[in-house]
Parts: sequence; structure tokens; C-alpha cells
Amino acid sequence: MSEDRPGPPAEAHRAPALELLVHGVGGTTPQEMLGDPRTVRITGDGTAGIHRRTDDADAEERFGESRGDPSADLARRRPIPEAYCWSNLTSGNSARALWLLLLPFMVANLAHWMRPAAPARHPAQRVYDVLVRLVALSLTVLLTAAACEVTLDLLAWQCAASERCAEDKSWLGPLTGGWWALPGRRLVLAALPPVALTALLWWLSHRTWSAYESASPPPRPPGPSQPVPGGERPALSLPGFWYGRRLVSRLRAAHTAAGLLTVAAALLTATARYDHRPGGSAALEVLGWTLTAAVAAGWAAVVVVTVRRGRTEAEPDERIDRWASKVLPCAALGVLALVAVHTAWYRPDWSSSARLPGTGAFAWLVLLQGVLVAALAVAAYVLHRAMPPGTCGGRCAMGGLGGAAVALLACALGGVLTGGVAQRVADWLDRGGSPGAAGGAVAGPPVLLNWQASVIPVLLLVVIAFVLIAAVRVWRERRRLTPRVVRLYEGAPRELDSRSRQIARAVAWARLTDSAPALVASVAFATLLLGGGALAGAALTGAPPGPAASAWPGPLPALAETVQALGSWLMGALVVLLVATGRRAYRDAAARRTIGILWDVGTFWPRAAHPFAPPCYAERAVPDLTWRMCTWTERTGGRLVISGHSQGSVLAAAAVWQLDPATRKRVALLTYGSPLERLYGRWFPACFGPGPLRALRREVDCWRNLWRLTDPIGGPVRIEDGTEDGGDDCDPVDREPLKDPLEYGRTPEHPLPAPILGHGDYQADPAFAAERAALLDRLAAAAGPPPVPAQPGGPGRYGESERSGRSGRPAAESR
Repeated sequence: MSEDRPGPPAEAHRAPALELLVHGVGGTTPQEMLGDPRTVRITGDGTAGIHRRTDDADAEERFGESRGDPSADLARRRPIPEAYCWSNLTSGNSARALWLLLLPFMVANLAHWMRPAAPARHPAQRVYDVLVRLVALSLTVLLTAAACEVTLDLLAWQCAASERCAEDKSWLGPLTGGWWALPGRRLVLAALPPVALTALLWWLSHRTWSAYESASPPPRPPGPSQPVPGGERPALSLPGFWYGRRLVSRLRAAHTAAGLLTVAAALLTATARYDHRPGGSAALEVLGWTLTAAVAAGWAAVVVVTVRRGRTEAEPDERIDRWASKVLPCAALGVLALVAVHTAWYRPDWSSSARLPGTGAFAWLVLLQGVLVAALAVAAYVLHRAMPPGTCGGRCAMGGLGGAAVALLACALGGVLTGGVAQRVADWLDRGGSPGAAGGAVAGPPVLLNWQASVIPVLLLVVIAFVLIAAVRVWRERRRLTPRVVRLYEGAPRELDSRSRQIARAVAWARLTDSAPALVASVAFATLLLGGGALAGAALTGAPPGPAASAWPGPLPALAETVQALGSWLMGALVVLLVATGRRAYRDAAARRTIGILWDVGTFWPRAAHPFAPPCYAERAVPDLTWRMCTWTERTGGRLVISGHSQGSVLAAAAVWQLDPATRKRVALLTYGSPLERLYGRWFPACFGPGPLRALRREVDCWRNLWRLTDPIGGPVRIEDGTEDGGDDCDPVDREPLKDPLEYGRTPEHPLPAPILGHGDYQADPAFAAERAALLDRLAAAAGPPPVPAQPGGPGRYGESERSGRSGRPAAESR
């Protein structure tokens, strides 16, 4: 820190200081964060709360009582440690692993936030947002269509009509005899699971909104935030950013109606061929056309509701569009009920054979997704070209095309998961043969799903090739860095080459994180080529890859059969693997830390594109932190340093952005192991690019960032100091990289070899305490004398009694 900066005034220590700790990926217990087995929860609930050491529960009262006592002066200078634990927002019982099955929805929602940082009113921005919402809508249709494929086509249409398939399945009895044995009635009964799935998704979205995302931000007096170079305020500083109730409600209604209308369309398509044949019932045909028009009108309403209105971030918008939220799903349910009655009507001589009519819609849906992703890439390119110079600093992932690539991967994941379920169910129904092959008990799923399965082994080879290339890069980087490691440590022995190699290997692996854009680009490009090839192969041949290649020369037919069988197995195995991985991640902290950064990044963002994505924990965590900082500084007049590690540093920065200017002057920001620039700045430039981070730097006078070369997640923030903005002379945000390990070999202070800490244990470095103390001193010097604290028991500026949420024992829960 700068040595010529004046120290804090004498009255700086008349008010207490607080350190608000925010943990990162994987979660940490309050006892570990505070270094004390005896902790107490002073505010919050079992999902997210703020904890203190038991001895510090009434620290503010004891601070006031100790005024004038010279022996207590040293203790008064130390901040009161407080821990905000939010791990239960993203983890909990193993049942939450089922959220991983909604991974395509989460990935599609990410694409919305990867928009390039063009000016806010650029026309291509609205086009980009609309296209992402349409891609997300197509994923809901894909999921519902896959459920219809399993229950309507494979079970009710194919297996129930095949004696060979149904003979050993007694649970199919209601579909093979009695009143329900007719094809139309079998289809109506089989439509119940897709409808139940849609209702479950609606219920989960509504329930998680109430539990996670309904926290309102604290009121703040008017005062503009610092604009970015383009002139607009940073998005994360807007009061309504973390409160998107209106849009989520609209999208939830639209996606629910889309799911119900997908089931209705599947039923209507199945009856159309029979009703439109010569000599058919004229009444059924007219009713069928009428219901088709009603379904088409419903789809038009769904699209209008989806594209008409985006997010409202300038202020919290608590309004509800009742027509869209209430009428649209109910109308879709009513149309579906009429379609079900029409489908179950008696039709003489109607029998089911081969595949259910209308399964070719999968190919059209995939084609539509490809067109939407291509248009999204064009919009992203236009936005990237419109970015002001220096906005991205040359570090935007994939030249601004990250959102389009991620949207493409979301569609691919949706195809793999839905196709995998259909393939596994078909294999299970036809245990004695191969679905779709000659002599099989069932015709199997649509041909396109077989072709999509066949490209998975090829795509897997691309990933393996990239991993091998990355391993070679790590090996070469380790060899290059090994001779340089010893220079970082004065007096280090030159003969410990193994220690140098160990440190160099850690640095090389950490730098591999910066290759993530290349991996995503490679997989997305391969997915585009292979997906297009699968679509063309299914359309041109009309047969699975194995039979289609039967006339090819040499070993190609056997290779096609092998690839098809292996791909089918991999598609089914992926679904099981996702569930097993999720269960292990929520039970095992080590496994959670391995995959937690990706999951926590995905669920950090509000549901702006897909309402059925896993819930956004930040819409609870950011208001929690903001309320705590506002009420504590107002009540005590003290200084506060919010200290965030890893993902906690992103939450801390987002919370500081939401503070009013008066509160922000009394708050310092300490980040360590932070992915703010390395991950968020590169992939989400509109919210965390150089422009918004510079604006945050101008608003927060006291900000310091710690990082290590061995950290695979955290890194420098890469912001120039405040002199370029015409402000006062101030220190840069980034400190020089911390040594890791602290000592090269054995020393009197460290007689045993020091570990390589990488992403963890930043507080073990002496630099952490030094930077925290310097921030508090600088904060005291900058803020001046503390304001008059609010009177206990009186109403505060934030509309609550000062006894409410007080840092004392009445609201505490011991641990």
C-alpha cells in the first residue's frame, strides 16, 4: 500500500469495525470460517445466515463500554469477524441432484448473460435477447416432445400394440385390453406423464422463486452510479437487477403453455391421418381442424409473450401480467382437454403400427434450433463490433461469440439427454432385439435420434484430443517454468529441482484455465458439423446409420453399426452419470469443489431466458449482503470490509454495487482467489468486463485483490489505478501475486515443507491480514469521523427497528 498516505484520524476508532466474510465454491462451515468451534447465528435462517463467534455476539455493546480504557485499545482496532454462509442455497440433500437433469436449461440461460458489452440501446441487443429466449423455449418443447416420444410413441403406440413387446409386461395391462385398448384412448392415457412433467416444472419454478428469488433489495436514496465509458450505468448497480419477478412469471406461463400445447399437437398429429382419410368422419375432421387452429393460436400467443418484453432492471418491478401469467396456461390446459376428448373418441378400425405419426417433428425442431443459433451468432458479432474501443481489452471469450456457442451446446445437451432416455427405454422394451431393426418388437425412436447418438463417439474423440493437447502444453510449460521458480525465493537452495518442478507444475495447470474458450470453441464447432451431418443423414436415408451403411464398401458397415451401438449406450449412460455425479457432489465436499465452480457460475445469474432453469441463489445472497452492510453501518457508524473468496468475491462485488453512495464510503472490498476478470470478465463482458469493473473501482475507493500464480480459478482484476479517471491518487486493485508456497524449502519459521495452496487458504498468508488492516485504516482516513449512529429502538433509514437484526443474542441460534 502507499506509504505516504495519511493515517486514520484519532476519532476513527470511536466506532467498531466489521469484517464480513463470504465463502466461495463448495461451501464452508461457520466454524471453519471464523476459526472457532463455538459460533452463533445472529441473523438469517438455515438456508443462508450470518454467524459470529459466540464471544463476539454482543461485540458492539462491549465496544461502547470499553471506550476510555487504554488496555482495550488494541482489541478495539481489530475488526469483528462475521461469516455469511450461503452454501445451502446451492447444495443440500441428494434429491437436488435432479437439478442436473435441467442442465440444458441452465446453459441456455447463461447464453443470455454472455451478450457482448455494446451500448445499451443498440438495436441488436434486443434481437440477441429475443433469440436466446426463443432458443430456451425450443428446449422446453424438446423436453416435452421427448417425454411424448417415450410415453405416447414407444409405450402406447408401439409396445402396447405389439404382442411380443407387451406379453411380459403386466403393467401395460390397462393399455392392452378393455376400454383403454383403442389407439386414441391409449394415447390420452399416455399423455398424462408429459402433462405431469410440465406441471412439475411449473411447480418447481414457482416454489424456488418464493424460496430463493423473492428477496427485495433495500431502499436507497437516489444517486447515480458511476457510468461505464459508453455512458450507461453498470447493470449490476441497477436496483432491479436482482429482482426479475415479472419476467420470470411471464416466461413460466409461456413455457408451461408450450409444454401443454406440445402434448396437444402430438395427439392431434396422431389422429390427423385417420380423420383425413377418404370416407372418414366429417365431424371429427372439422373438429380436428378447429382444434388445430386453437393450438396454432396458442403457439402464437406463447411466442408473443416470450418475445414481447425483456428484463426491467432500472427499478424492482413487482407487477404481474395476469393475462400472460394466468390466462395463457389455463387456456392451453383447456385446449389440451378438448384435444384429449377428440383423440379418445371412438374410431372404428383404427390400429397403430410402426412409429407414431408426427415424430419427424424432431428434425424440424433441430433445424429450427440451428437457425436460431446462427442468427444469435450474427447478432453477437454485430454487438461485438459495436463495442467501444477498449471495452473488452481483447480478452472477450471467442470474440464475443461465447453466447452463441453456449446456446448451441445447450441444444446439443438437450438432444443428448432426451435422445438418451428414448434410446434406453426402447432398448429396455425390446430386450430380445434391436429397436428399429428387422424383426424387432418395436420400431424404436425416430431415426434422427439414432444419428445423433452415432456422432457422440466422434465428439468424444474431439474432447480427448483436446485433453491430450492440453496435457502436452502443461508438460512443456512445466519444463519452461522450472528453472525460473527458484528465482522467486531469496536464498533458496539450488539443488531442490523436485520442488521447482512441483511448483512449476501447479502454475502450468493453473494457466490451463485460460484455455477454456478454445475448448468450448472446438466442441461447439465439432457439434455444429456433426449435428448438421446427423440431420442430413437422417433426412437423406430415412434409416439408422447401421442399415443405411449396409451397402457401403469394406469395413464401413461394421463401423457404422459399432458407432451407432456405442453412441446409444453413451447417450443413456450420460443421464445416469449426471444423476450420480450430482448425488456425489452434494454429499462429498471434495467432489463438489471439483465441479462446483461451473454449477455456481450457472446458477449465479437470474433466470432471464429460461424459467425452468435451476434457481438463482444470488437473488437471495446479494440482497442479504446488501441489507447487512446498510443496516450495520447505519446503526453503528462503523467501518466494514467485505471479504470474499472465489465465488464469494463475485457476490461481494455485486452487493457493493447495490449500496447507496453514503454506505459505500464506509465499505472496503477485499477479494482473493477471485474469478471476477478471469472467468466473469471474459465470458460475461456486459456485466463484468473492463468497463463495469473500472466503474466499480471508481465507486469503491478501498478495494484490494489477492491472487496466486498457482490458482486455477482466481486471478488479477486487471484494472488500472484511479489516476486515469481524474480521481485522487490511489493504489492499484491487484497486489503482486502471492508466493505459493510461502517458503521454497525448510526454514526456522517453517521447519516442515510448506504446502502449495493454490485456490485455498488465502487467510494463511500474512499478506491477508496486512491488506485488511491497511484497507480499514485507509477507509477511516477517507470516510472521516463516523456519523451519529441510529438510536436503538428507533426506525432506521431502511424501515426497520434498530432492535431488529441487532448483533446480539435475541436473534441468535447457538451451534
